[in-house]
Amino acid sequence: MKQILQNLGNGETLLVEVPAPGVAPGSLRIATRASLVSSGTERMLLEFGRANLLEKARQQPERVKHVLAKIKTDGLWATVEAVRSKLAEPIALGYCNAGLVLEVGAGVGGWQVGERVLSNGAHAEVVVVSANLCAKIPDPVPDGDAPFAVPGAIALQGIRLLAPTLGESFMVTGLGLIGLLAVQLLKAHGCRVLGVDFDAGKCALARQFGAESVDLSQDGDVAAAARSFTGGRGLDGVLITAATKSSEPVAQAAQGCRKRGRIVLVGVTGLELNRADFYEKELSFQVSCSYGPGRYDPEYEDKGRDYPLPFVRWTEQRNFEAVLTQMALGAVQVGPLLTQQFPFDDALQAYERLPQGGTLGLVLVYKSPPETWQTLTARSMAHRPATPSSPSSPVIGVLGAGNFATRVLLPGLAGAGALRRKTIVSGGGVTAARAAQKFHFENSSTDEKAVLADSEINTVFVATRHAAHARQVLAALAAGRHVYVEKPLALTFAELDQIEQALSRSRSLLMIGFNRRFSPHVVKIKSLLEGLRAPRAMIYTVNAGAIPPAHWTLDTAVGGGRIIGEACHFIDLLRFLAGAPITSARADFMGGADGRQGDVASLHLQFGDGSIGTVHYLANGHATWPKERLEIFTGGRALQLDNFRKLTGWGWNASSKTSAPDKGHHAALAAFIQAIRRGGPSPIPAEEILEVSRVAVRLAPGGGAAQS
Repeated sequence: MKQILQNLGNGETLLVEVPAPGVAPGSLRIATRASLVSSGTERMLLEFGRANLLEKARQQPERVKHVLAKIKTDGLWATVEAVRSKLAEPIALGYCNAGLVLEVGAGVGGWQVGERVLSNGAHAEVVVVSANLCAKIPDPVPDGDAPFAVPGAIALQGIRLLAPTLGESFMVTGLGLIGLLAVQLLKAHGCRVLGVDFDAGKCALARQFGAESVDLSQDGDVAAAARSFTGGRGLDGVLITAATKSSEPVAQAAQGCRKRGRIVLVGVTGLELNRADFYEKELSFQVSCSYGPGRYDPEYEDKGRDYPLPFVRWTEQRNFEAVLTQMALGAVQVGPLLTQQFPFDDALQAYERLPQGGTLGLVLVYKSPPETWQTLTARSMAHRPATPSSPSSPVIGVLGAGNFATRVLLPGLAGAGALRRKTIVSGGGVTAARAAQKFHFENSSTDEKAVLADSEINTVFVATRHAAHARQVLAALAAGRHVYVEKPLALTFAELDQIEQALSRSRSLLMIGFNRRFSPHVVKIKSLLEGLRAPRAMIYTVNAGAIPPAHWTLDTAVGGGRIIGEACHFIDLLRFLAGAPITSARADFMGGADGRQGDVASLHLQFGDGSIGTVHYLANGHATWPKERLEIFTGGRALQLDNFRKLTGWGWNASSKTSAPDKGHHAALAAFIQAIRRGGPSPIPAEEILEVSRVAVRLAPGGGAAQS
């Protein structure tokens, strides 16, 4: 199928072939009939992409701080490469979509195949969208009009925060698409409306919808117009839908409001407020969040858990429905807002039109043949004729094309010599298609069966979200494939038991991404320690950093938490350096607000040779402090490894330094590929992989009991 993407590095807009997404639980699979190009959001992305690096930095000062912190810890060139890689990732454009239901995901009720549906899906022939972000389109609303209900919901949420009542007077500042929809919705509430903009044509449209207007291009005095409009009483409220760096819209709103008036910001403006304006009038000011309650809540948007209507009357889905109802009744008209329609195949012409002034609604019209709806696998544009493969030559299939896979795993495979890269899979298809092009895979797909059922593929890399790892490892082993799985191996003891049983019946190699064993610094440490028989005391300090409470890795059912998902790395490294089994393990978690997510902990390990190790896993430190520091004390000597860049020895001539952190990712991949080619054992013994994985599950909050 075709989809529109944008390169944030240079602003280039692309219409590309990608594999169609498959339906997911809690979602609808939709064949698009029409989508609306956002004249505000998408123009802003276009302008950001076309800006140079300095201009991009000026627009995102907070990200610059993160970049500077990364330079301090990881070095300049590693940071530059990370920034370039991030900007090179294409993003899917579009969030106003209307189409037909092709397939209903598990756990979704109340929908039928063939129904017309509005969603916040992207510009693509097929989209998969959470059912809570979809609404049925009433019969009177044409396909080409329906996508306007999405920006309409953004306007409506701002209006709900204003809480208008019949007869009140409001000003809408910024008469773009959202502003003109807001004008109509406020009129539908029985309110008087004053529209403000620099564009005379948009002011005329506001008057067409029953509002009065102020044309700022004619040096209109907004405060005077507001007084005249309200008979001197002042406005009851102001909805700001403008996009500007200036703080003038907020100042005008404050000056035009009556005492205790309400101001709601839907757009983007400067926020240098005049305290006197707000203090004397006791004005309220609020920023509106997109479509309404539920937005950015993974429980609502990803897991489909609706808010009870008696307690949350207007969710984002119910706001979609409310705007569609007003469109069906004729209270909201979108015909005057339509600038031009384009066939989807000519979509790039719409983006050429976007920077031009006066653009409101650009609608893309789709005519997808039915056969493209089912194409879950696409031939890569970078496909080259396959070379014959010997039984010992890896033929690669990859599950997962996220940040780690594309920034670390796949570049490592590219440097591992001649490999046949057959198929790469991602849930949405966009990342898989890009990775296939960049890393020379023959196919991209959204269906994991394209890898697991392909008899040519003999080596499977698993780089999906953590909850899928055990299932995909078991399926690959059952199919006789060699498996490289990113950590963690599994989330529960039961899954680990199943994998152990599968390995006992399989001749395939299993490798986990415990890459730190393969770092050149660690290889040197290991060689130094092998000359000593004395037990080791090891202290591993990890400045992991805080992540949002709603992040998927903290969801025990999806990510398993950070001890299972990441701290397993550090447990394994101490196990490797001790060279002896773990005989006991204990975890102490910090209390209080900073430790409530179970990611501030000290993990205490004892080993069969008498060695001890402590992993201080900390999410409450400063970003500029190095992420990892390993200290080893043994036999009257000491070693310190700082962030995998610098090794220092006391009592040893052991100093070494690299320009960027080398955590052994590429060396681990090379060792795995070499083991397949030579028919040797896995670079990490299976019993150690299982031992460390079980310890990580045991040490996680709850000890794995809730998951077993």
